[in-house]
Amino acid sequence: MDNVPTFGALSDLKIIDLTQMLAGPYGTMILADHGATVIKVESSVGDLSRAGQYRDDDTQRVLGGYFQSINRNKLSICIDLKTEQGREALKVLVRDADAVVENFRAGVMDRLGVGYEVLKEINPRLVYGALRGFGDERTGASPYLDWPAYDVVAQAMGGIMAITGMDSATPTKVGPGVGDIIPGMMLGFGVLAAIHHARRTGVGQFLDVAMTDAVLAICERTIWQNSISGAVPGPEGNHHPFLCPFGVYPTKDGFVTLAAFQDSFFAILCGLLDVPKLAEDPRFLTREARKAHKDDVIRELSAQTQRFTKQELTTRLGGKIPFGPVMNVEDIVHDEHFQTREMMVEVENPGTGPVRIAGVPIKMASTPGRVSRRAPLLGEHNHEVLRDAGLSESEIEALSPTAKSGQQLDAGSILATGG
Repeated sequence: MDNVPTFGALSDLKIIDLTQMLAGPYGTMILADHGATVIKVESSVGDLSRAGQYRDDDTQRVLGGYFQSINRNKLSICIDLKTEQGREALKVLVRDADAVVENFRAGVMDRLGVGYEVLKEINPRLVYGALRGFGDERTGASPYLDWPAYDVVAQAMGGIMAITGMDSATPTKVGPGVGDIIPGMMLGFGVLAAIHHARRTGVGQFLDVAMTDAVLAICERTIWQNSISGAVPGPEGNHHPFLCPFGVYPTKDGFVTLAAFQDSFFAILCGLLDVPKLAEDPRFLTREARKAHKDDVIRELSAQTQRFTKQELTTRLGGKIPFGPVMNVEDIVHDEHFQTREMMVEVENPGTGPVRIAGVPIKMASTPGRVSRRAPLLGEHNHEVLRDAGLSESEIEALSPTAKSGQQLDAGSILATGG
């Protein structure tokens, strides 16, 4: 495609992306951020995360921040996989693709007649990546196979809610959608690993990530704790169960974090807080002693940190021990670190002014990734993508359904998992 800029370590990859909402699109976004050509295939109502957007006509279209944030650097084509023409178009696109990625509920693609077994006959080197709430029967048939799932379900069943919060009375959801984002990241890695294998051997494969499995994987500590001691870990609050000090402490105007559990760091911390004798207290003298008297350590340090503002503690402690102020998004936007690291990027947003989205966190010196272009409008690239795939003008026109004038892009009828 002539107008698609080439950049990044993955510029030779072509990904057909049927995912929607957050989990799947986040995984393909990582690939697109590093130069992969990611072709987002949508129905006429579009990705569920387009919901709430309106189109008055073909020239007045608006992208929402949610969709914009996780679908940047992608192309969008609009075809209906429920039609024979749509399915044939997908098969044409698959011929030279490295991977197809989807996060529909189990069996949806098979019932449409474009599941893994069909597509691999067209392209034996194809990697087929699936992201579902509870996996796919091809890799292990879960009793929950047919259950739909979203972030909060994965957080609950994957174990992270049971260890989050201040007490066991109320399980606490983690703020960001880790039940979506972590599976999406793992899907991105899995697709790359499978493509690497396919390029060595000429043989593609099916891979899947269950959202619940991915959440459990980041709760790995609870598994070995239970195995070794029989413990059933509960909420850990704002402090570490084994290390101290390692957590959140109050200030005059907010909170800071300290991770000075090593003996040398603890002594430095006490000196910088003007209480050097605290490090000489027998209860706090060693790492093991501090662990045994964790509540005392937290109480004594809290009394000291709340004498200062966050900025005063930043001046005293920053760079001398593991330390960081608790920052909200307004703090982050104005912080020199995030500006220098290009972690806030402005992109065009049709129908409004420019919007700011998070940048690319994986920095490469020789083949840097970047936010090269805004998220696509629904079906924006139908003509160029399908033309390059070899379809005629009449075939392209027949495959280009568009949302009706003024129609809200509410895709509640689409069966998908991961939000």
